[in-house]
Amino acid sequence: MAPYESDDTTSDDTADTGRRKAARYVVPVAVVGVAAATIGLVPALADSGDPDLPKISAQQLINKIAKSDVQQLSGTVRVSTDLGLPNLGGLESGLMSGAGRGGDGSSADPASKLTELLSGSHTLRVAADGPDRQKVSLIERAAEYSLIHDGKDVWGYDSKSNEVYHGTADQDGKERREKTPATPKDFADEALKSVDDTTSVTVDGTVQVAGRDAYKLLIKPRQSGTTVGAISIAVDAKTGLPLKFTLTPASGGAAVVDAGFTQVSFAKPAASTFDFSPPRGAKVTEEDDHAAKAPGKSSPKSEEDFAKSLQGFDVLGKGWNSVAVLHSGAEAGLPSAAAGGGDLGGFLGSLGDHVTGKFGKGMVFSTRLVNALITDDGKVYVGAVDKNALVKAADAAR
Repeated sequence: MAPYESDDTTSDDTADTGRRKAARYVVPVAVVGVAAATIGLVPALADSGDPDLPKISAQQLINKIAKSDVQQLSGTVRVSTDLGLPNLGGLESGLMSGAGRGGDGSSADPASKLTELLSGSHTLRVAADGPDRQKVSLIERAAEYSLIHDGKDVWGYDSKSNEVYHGTADQDGKERREKTPATPKDFADEALKSVDDTTSVTVDGTVQVAGRDAYKLLIKPRQSGTTVGAISIAVDAKTGLPLKFTLTPASGGAAVVDAGFTQVSFAKPAASTFDFSPPRGAKVTEEDDHAAKAPGKSSPKSEEDFAKSLQGFDVLGKGWNSVAVLHSGAEAGLPSAAAGGGDLGGFLGSLGDHVTGKFGKGMVFSTRLVNALITDDGKVYVGAVDKNALVKAADAAR
């Protein structure tokens, strides 16, 4: 029974064990992948009072989120992420964008552009009119990137480079590419997949977000050893739409992820919001052409496909202490300066902590949320757990 700490919880709310384990791993990946420094409770998202709302149980609030059917909205979302990644002098962002572009790809490709949400603070303008029309615009200092879904067409446009990326949606109206969480609802959907008997879920009062009265849903691990401290979701009292998502680490301090509306309207957006034609002189890259240039680099077609693929990995532990075990393909593990790895070995050594155990030797690379242990025999242990938990997992798998 999922511990929603309310009287109306039923066993029907418990997810399938295999999918839950995969989803548990997807949660930190989605959060890290977004979907890494202003951080903290952004002033623009500051609460403006605690509204007096009718009492509601945690299970009732979760049901309210599940039944939410907001088809039309527009607004502004502020997303801040702070994974505590080391400063690599611009190398980090270059690697992230290059990973999605495949060398000669388009700067308008959503797979590369939306990875910018991995770090720092960003302002997004969002709009939706039913399942066939959505738009997300990433506002930059002197430019704007827009991702538009209009019927069967999916357009990405980077005003800075004047490049256009054109793809198509599948029969369900979803873009045939991986999805990066960008709105509070995206983050909330992933977090709620991870709720099980290792989780405490309660209603933590009320709040106002973007001028809307909302309930606060508080999700906290019952286990020690996880890097997740708590997840707070502000849920619109009328529509059930998540308006704000905040993930704080167990180590304390500023939030790792803070995403929330600063302005929102549930009126029907103007039809012209979703109109798009490539500007004159723009370079247009077609999805099929891009895929042909980068064979063997296809991405999961959906979050569900990604979750299913993770079930092929070994998963150690339970709940928030779950650790995924992969193989890096490097039989000798990471290069080290002592073993002749030279400058690269020294550089990697400066980023991680050397550890030993029954498993042998390895190195732990840490962020404020997801940590990874790479052993000398090439195995990789990854999870939203601390260093000691990774070492224990590696010892248990010995």
